[in-house]
Amino acid sequence: MPINVVVVGAQWGDEGKGKIVDWLTESVQGVVRFNGGHNAGHTLVVNGKKTVVRIIPSGIMHPGVMCYIGNGAVVSPEAFLGEVDELEAAGVNAEARIRISGDCPLILPYHVKLDHARENALGDKKIGTTGRGIGPAYEDKVARRAIHVCDLLEPEMFAEKVRRNCKLINFLLTEYYKTEPVDVEKMITDTLALAPRITNKICDVSHTLNVLMAQGQQFLFEGAQGTMLDIDHGTYPFVTSSNTVAGTASPGAGVGPEKLNYILGITKAYCTRVGSGPFPTELFDEVGEELRKKGNEYGAVTGRPRRCGWFDGAALRRSVELNGLLGLAVMKLDVLDGLTTVKLGVGYECDGKRLDVMPVGAELVAKCIPIYEEFPGWSESTFGITEWDKLPENAKKYLKRLSEVAGAPLAVVSTGPDREQTILLKNPFE
Repeated sequence: MPINVVVVGAQWGDEGKGKIVDWLTESVQGVVRFNGGHNAGHTLVVNGKKTVVRIIPSGIMHPGVMCYIGNGAVVSPEAFLGEVDELEAAGVNAEARIRISGDCPLILPYHVKLDHARENALGDKKIGTTGRGIGPAYEDKVARRAIHVCDLLEPEMFAEKVRRNCKLINFLLTEYYKTEPVDVEKMITDTLALAPRITNKICDVSHTLNVLMAQGQQFLFEGAQGTMLDIDHGTYPFVTSSNTVAGTASPGAGVGPEKLNYILGITKAYCTRVGSGPFPTELFDEVGEELRKKGNEYGAVTGRPRRCGWFDGAALRRSVELNGLLGLAVMKLDVLDGLTTVKLGVGYECDGKRLDVMPVGAELVAKCIPIYEEFPGWSESTFGITEWDKLPENAKKYLKRLSEVAGAPLAVVSTGPDREQTILLKNPFE
């Protein structure tokens, strides 16, 4: 009986999903991306060599494994092909192993222009987007004016839809945001020049996956960003523009939920966040700076320094509920090596009440004061350890309590960036 696994970020993104997807890919025939755009940077380290993928699924480093971009994702033609070219230049056969749903909305230059204009207009109240046009592209999808990958097959229709949309976009840019309009005809010409390398990858992803599953093939479903950035369930409005929870894999790839057998949540042994929004366990002292430096906490796509803090168990407990997590992959344990004391958030005090689960909405989360349990640290190095029994006793105690507070069992512990630097406690495919 084939098993299909969904991998999602359980915090605010940047948890290390790329490594785990890459590591688990050896058990599947295909990897499916089901949400987000090229604002998600997934870092892969294989034999010491680092590769960053953004919209292309993290299983691309495994020869013979197919990679699918489902209809729930949004695709920038220029960014997508640039990523393909980077992989090919590095010796990865990517061109022939990628399939794209024709129903993926396109991210076009006018989406990027609008994204920047909006963020600039917000001033110090900006959301903190990556400025890559993701939000405006999803807005077009909901407003039923999206231009899809399949529209590139019909150049005249594509051009007509772009011109129609740009009447509104250029009006907003020039009259409301007081900035320069987009060059519509140049955008049409430039995009259509890229079209042949994209349209030859169009696939009915939904039907293809269902047929292959019926034949016994197994798949990994890869999410982007993290649960606390979900458009419905995150710290709204400081969220991304798509649903990021595990259930999104079903509509985002076109497979029934009964075909998704195991949900794995990726979390760091501490917490990070990029951009604006509340972050109850954030550290502003030398410990926070040490976590940033040791963990190399800088955005894989933007290079922005990540905000760092102690592990937040109340946030992860909410994530376990939202995703139905059956297991946790705890990343970057080695970053905590050498700390005298390690703190673990177990709840909050908010308006005089004790909360064990993160509340809904940014306003309430901003009021939360974390309640910590303190653990003695460990001086021994955990870097590269591949067996649970070889971990320091204090590290094992910390991880066990983390699992208890979250309400989900440990499945994987990562002790370094390379795919081999991993402790397996529960194989999702068994």
